[in-house]
Amino acid sequence: MTAVTTLTGALSDRPTAWHAINWYAVHRQVRRLQARMVKAVQAKRWGKVHALQHLLTHSFSGKALAVKQVTTNDGSQTPGVDDMVWDTPAQKACAIEELRQRGYRALPLRRIYIPKTDGTGRRRPLSIPTTHDRAMQALYLLALDPIAETLGDPNSYGFRTERSTADAIEQCFNVLARKHAPQWILEGDIRACFDGISHKWLVAHIPLDKAMLHKWLKAGFVDKHRLYPTEAGVPQGGICSPVIANLSLDGLEQLLRAHYPPNTKRAQRAKVNLVRYCDDFIITGSSQAVLEQEVKPLVEHFLHERGLELSQAKTHITHIEHGFDFLGQHVRKYAGKLLIKPAPKNSSTWKI
Repeated sequence: MTAVTTLTGALSDRPTAWHAINWYAVHRQVRRLQARMVKAVQAKRWGKVHALQHLLTHSFSGKALAVKQVTTNDGSQTPGVDDMVWDTPAQKACAIEELRQRGYRALPLRRIYIPKTDGTGRRRPLSIPTTHDRAMQALYLLALDPIAETLGDPNSYGFRTERSTADAIEQCFNVLARKHAPQWILEGDIRACFDGISHKWLVAHIPLDKAMLHKWLKAGFVDKHRLYPTEAGVPQGGICSPVIANLSLDGLEQLLRAHYPPNTKRAQRAKVNLVRYCDDFIITGSSQAVLEQEVKPLVEHFLHERGLELSQAKTHITHIEHGFDFLGQHVRKYAGKLLIKPAPKNSSTWKI
């Protein structure tokens, strides 16, 4: 007998119910709630925003879509500390029912290390949540992403819908290619951004269920069979982590615009522009002094409030004629013409 499911009802036949789900209706229901959420954010009706978030995260459609996402992405067969994966229709159908907020407790993350891409041989830590925790994060991300997209800085391009590194590089060209474009660039590097964000700041400012967010932030991680607490930061490997990091850095462009209001002589003289891809960013300026004495202190204060700081060793102020690397590209002005090509460290030289 074919199982019957509704957007809000229970699953009647677990082994076959997964195949009986009306995915078109599921996607439509989630999109409708997200669209209403965007309108509420734009109207600054935060009570309605929270009500819609609650409705989405407790709906059958939201839970079903969250389970589908974590069981079809590239890391679906990578288990957490419980060694569990959902790879059968029956397991996936049961998982929808098990995504309950009441009594939920996040398990510690499994710490692994992967090689860095900078050719140094160093490794960076990656924290793997359990499949159940990934699904719960995916569910709440459905309720967080519309807000992040609505509130995001105009020139923020990382981990955002329909945006990419190519868009960020295009904006660099738009800002720097003009005849009277700014000549100086602050290359910003945030020291251990994902690992350093203040938990207190996140719980106070991220528009997400506070209790749920607190559970994820304080879950800890297991490394070589030993449990370690997490006192700051968001895990690299968490589904919500890139969006949370983005939200932590949103507002920097607004801060700069407040100090250099558009269409004013002050802004025209300073030529300050921000291009950001998550925690990688550049800020342009008309002179080295503007960036060193005015812009950099603003950025440092902004980051300090979030428990972050610039890496003094990797943060540079560079003239456009000397060029700079950004998102795998080398940007330089030569004889008045802006040239953009792959950065040397990302290029392979073949010798015959």
